[in-house]
Amino acid sequence: MTLTQLKSQVKSGAIDTVLVGIPDPFGRLVGKRFRADYFLGSVAKHGTHGCSYLLTVNMEMDPLDGFKVANWDAGFGDFEMRPDLDTIRVLPWQPGAALVICDFLKHDGSLVAEASRSVLRRQLDRVAKLGMTCYCASELEFYLFNQTYHSAHTSGYRDLQPSSDYRIDYHLMQPTRDEPLMRQLRNQLTAARVPVESSKGEWSRGQHEINFTYAEPLAMADMHALFKQGVKEIAEQHGKAVSFMAKYAPTEAGNSCHIHMSLWKGGRNLFWQEPGTRKTKPQIPSSKLQAGSKIFRQFLGGLMKYSPELCLFYAPTINSYKRYQPGSWAPTRMAWATDNRTTGFRVVGHGNGFRPENRMPGADANPYLAFSAMLAAGLAGIEENLDCGDEYKGNAYIDPKLARLPGSLRDATDLFEQSKLARAAFGEDVVDFHVHHARLEHQAFSDAVTDWEKQRYFERI
Repeated sequence: MTLTQLKSQVKSGAIDTVLVGIPDPFGRLVGKRFRADYFLGSVAKHGTHGCSYLLTVNMEMDPLDGFKVANWDAGFGDFEMRPDLDTIRVLPWQPGAALVICDFLKHDGSLVAEASRSVLRRQLDRVAKLGMTCYCASELEFYLFNQTYHSAHTSGYRDLQPSSDYRIDYHLMQPTRDEPLMRQLRNQLTAARVPVESSKGEWSRGQHEINFTYAEPLAMADMHALFKQGVKEIAEQHGKAVSFMAKYAPTEAGNSCHIHMSLWKGGRNLFWQEPGTRKTKPQIPSSKLQAGSKIFRQFLGGLMKYSPELCLFYAPTINSYKRYQPGSWAPTRMAWATDNRTTGFRVVGHGNGFRPENRMPGADANPYLAFSAMLAAGLAGIEENLDCGDEYKGNAYIDPKLARLPGSLRDATDLFEQSKLARAAFGEDVVDFHVHHARLEHQAFSDAVTDWEKQRYFERI
């Protein structure tokens, strides 16, 4: 809604609370709740503030050492939270509530480079300078359980009960059990300016997928972040819990975040070209001209070349890399093909709907960073005049000739730290910030004593 519409809703008493949120490094919305009249009288005009430590805490909200952007030596002061008034929307599942998403600003009014929204804004500025517009959409999968979050936590997340008794991919019968919840999700998220196209059962027990209508990347990332929070809150209202973990159980499929992306100019998708209309240049073999325009092939060539070293932005957690398993519906090797779900990049659609689907990210990805990585890699492909090569034919899972994706958070962090493209596209401070976050997360995991270790070693070692 517009600011004028918000004022009208506040005056009528329909809205009395405004949530002011900002995406943290994990892609979660954090912030404050304001009385609506105070928001209109002060925050909408002048912003508010949030502690800089929000960028440098772990999942447990422990302040972490070693960051340049915020630290104990600097006193963990405040950053300004500047509302983006284009993001105002009602939250139908929270009575009397609206939400606005903010950017983090320094005292001099400049964007905090390390903040997730700032990272994406930088890539979108590059697209705009080329006279183009980007559109994208994310597909999110999640597991639905018949426990509440509280009971799941109390049980140590053991003996979780999926909402279906068997695999429900494309099923219409058993997902009807969950239809009261899914119907509320589709309708209330759409009312919150997160337009939902469809929902469906996914491959595993209790697994669902929801697809959004495409939008420009910043708006899509905002919708993605709000979607995850909204799904969790609505599920809890139904006495259930959902998980967006990349891999919640070794015997079940992972949760993906497939990303579709295209570049546009003058109302036309620049990736599409009618087959047979492009002249074959001598330096480009005709066998490499089977799909898309030149700019499409350059963009996809950049994705093919640079995605492994930017994988940290697609797969940001320890758990992310347990999703990359052969035959799991998640990719394991670098390849592209038309409508082939064993490859990292699946090319789909035609005309203005023609685009690559990036199958690398998991549902645990921070959308602002994942979209940024795709843009950085694709734009590098255009700048370097790369080509995506021949379309892959066959089962990419079993082809040892194909390059593998990083196998762990440590491997992905090493590649990201060494990436010249990452440092050029995102900036030294941003790269060092995310490398340090990942190193601390890996160290925390290395220090933990897991149930697996106890079961394996407690008696028998």
